[in-house]
Amino acid sequence: MRIAIGADHAGFALKAHLVGVLRTLGHDVDDRGTHDEKSVDYPKICADVGRQVAAGRADRGLVVGGSGQGEQIAANKVRGVRAALCNDLYTARMSRQHNDANVLAIGGRIVAPGLADEIVTLWLATAFEGGRHQRRVDQIAAIETAAPGIAAGQTES
Repeated sequence: MRIAIGADHAGFALKAHLVGVLRTLGHDVDDRGTHDEKSVDYPKICADVGRQVAAGRADRGLVVGGSGQGEQIAANKVRGVRAALCNDLYTARMSRQHNDANVLAIGGRIVAPGLADEIVTLWLATAFEGGRHQRRVDQIAAIETAAPGIAAGQTES
């Protein structure tokens, strides 16, 4: 699998660790930055990871920050991205099985490297269940194309 990965300064150390883990697992890694612990703004890095996934240049994406929350929000601004903040195994599994998440966000100040390895490995190995969940993923995608202020599936009154 080709994985685009990015982090801010707070997630840099965990990102560097995960690049090695991903390569050991046989994945092709596209490291989109940052490349040191100097302070950096994460939105452009996370959006870049999201764009790689949305354009099909990466199969999945991974963004790492201090908490992972801002990184998830930034990645989710890219049409076609379903980024999930997963700092535990349960949410990692559910984000794939039920939501077909294509970008994983992790908090580098929250998750230790050993647990991060487990989260990433499980997330990458978990398939989307489809079925009733596909309908919901389709509804989420429809929100991206709805006019501002109009709920997907509704019309202006």
